[in-house]
Amino acid sequence: MSSAAAMSVIRETNFPGIAPAARGKVRDIYDLGENLLIVATDRLSAFDVVMPTPIPDKGKVLTQLSLFWFELLRDLIPNHVVSAADFPAPFAAYREQLAGRAMLVRKTQPLPIECVVRGYLSGSGWKEYKSSGKVCGIALPAGLVESDKLPLPIFTPATKAATGHDENITFARAAEMLGQALAEKVRDTTLKIYRRAATYAEPRGILLADTKFEFGLLNGEMIWIDEALTPDSSRFWPAAEYKPGGPQPSFDKQFVRDYLERIRWPKMPPGPTLSPDVVAATRAKYREAYRILVGHELDA
Repeated sequence: MSSAAAMSVIRETNFPGIAPAARGKVRDIYDLGENLLIVATDRLSAFDVVMPTPIPDKGKVLTQLSLFWFELLRDLIPNHVVSAADFPAPFAAYREQLAGRAMLVRKTQPLPIECVVRGYLSGSGWKEYKSSGKVCGIALPAGLVESDKLPLPIFTPATKAATGHDENITFARAAEMLGQALAEKVRDTTLKIYRRAATYAEPRGILLADTKFEFGLLNGEMIWIDEALTPDSSRFWPAAEYKPGGPQPSFDKQFVRDYLERIRWPKMPPGPTLSPDVVAATRAKYREAYRILVGHELDA
């Protein structure tokens, strides 16, 4: 990686006298009362373990791509963004570190489910289909192969796991957790966002195989929160290389997963140091996804 890229890496934020309310796998979150400051770092997790080696520009891709989608699809549902440029004191003093990777957002009551939508059969959905012919209780046609496009996109919610993997649940279970009316609104909104995003991405060369959203309640109104249609929350496949019947190349951290499988890491902490070529290839894929979808290079 270039020295300029190395200089821009932020593995975690450390502002004197200001402690984050939480550090997630990727994001550092600061509680400002009615609002939150969410900073996307360059941390990368694989197999639910945060790697010791950050990926330059990753946090900026996640933030700026989310902002792009929030703005593009704002007519479908309000989102939580207040500003991505103006930060209140004392964070204004750290504008240079925060630039491009931080969002000031409204604090909401997050809904307790991951809102997953699948347009193609992959990942845990493929595993479930092989064993039962269903995904999250939804029966699918017989004879589908891995990575097949589904007849229609399906809403396949999951529980939020504090550690480890989320667990797929049925819509009926989601309705028990949220109430029927809210569950239906979540499902319908998730599918609307997916359809619009997939329709936008495909002619530009990216298939949106699946993605997950989060929603929260603010004064009784449901709004879109967290991130939006990024390589961390979605499977982006290059349309020109799409071939059902097996896994697909993707614009995400697959280089990292392949490397970890190759070195036979046992998928337990601590994670191994990533080689420079893996870091460079992963960085390039994140930036390429941004360029294709937004239409210009990332402003690093």
